Amino acid sequence: MTLVLPSIRTRKASRFSPYEITVFVTVAILLLIAVVGPFVAPASIYDSDMLNTLGPPDATHWIGTDDQGRDIFWRVIAGARISLLSSMLVVVLYSMIGMLIATLATVGPRWLDELLMRFTDIGLSLPGMVVALGFAAALGPSLQSGIIALSVTGWPMTARILRTAMAQTMTQPYVEGARVLGASKARLMLKHVLPNSLDTLIVKWAADISYTLLILAGLSFIGVGAQPPTPEWGAMISDARGYITDAWWAAAAPGAAIAINAVAFGLLADILQVRRDPSLRRG
Repeated sequence: MTLVLPSIRTRKASRFSPYEITVFVTVAILLLIAVVGPFVAPASIYDSDMLNTLGPPDATHWIGTDDQGRDIFWRVIAGARISLLSSMLVVVLYSMIGMLIATLATVGPRWLDELLMRFTDIGLSLPGMVVALGFAAALGPSLQSGIIALSVTGWPMTARILRTAMAQTMTQPYVEGARVLGASKARLMLKHVLPNSLDTLIVKWAADISYTLLILAGLSFIGVGAQPPTPEWGAMISDARGYITDAWWAAAAPGAAIAINAVAFGLLADILQVRRDPSLRRG
């Protein structure tokens, strides 16, 4: 009787490194802050205190106050839900649009596939930030306008990637077997093709959250996204740029929050990519 044990290389590859654990824990903490932040932040983050404007960091206000005397630390904490969860909502919305386009292109006739993919190619050729800016400006300056604009303009890459993955999945033996057994197109797509094609998007979703966070903050910064007194990080930076030489902390705090979240989700995407394709592992 021969006992086969997993190799040391396999066991090591399945373990998480300290670096990976650090990134996972950081992302988990950031998500926790986004969920509970508004509940623990005091209601005074929206109230002006003109007797304590542009106050430097101290024991009471850990990151100082803004030009309205509002505590910057708690505004950054409360703004985590607005900035981070709004970015995640954008990714969910345009992923749903991309999935719909890719599914219709896969199950539809050849002419529909060609039409949808050419439409997708046109969307990919347009500068996303400029188109999103135009949509947001047309809808009126607000956080909702920014979310809608990015959702409408962000789907083409998802549709293209998923359409390619679906085409490969359709050639798999288990899909052919299900088709031979009489599975309808709807059942074939929902039970076999779509679930087995989504793994190609997992890495993209993590990277997209990082990218969308930056773009959404950028829209707020130039005035077509979230508006004051909403504690959205981009809007906070925009509001603080008028007195950045006198109170640098007012812009530095939300800027650091954006950077930390963007880097964390970018590193998460990198880890997921390596986990999905071990050939990319260094060393």
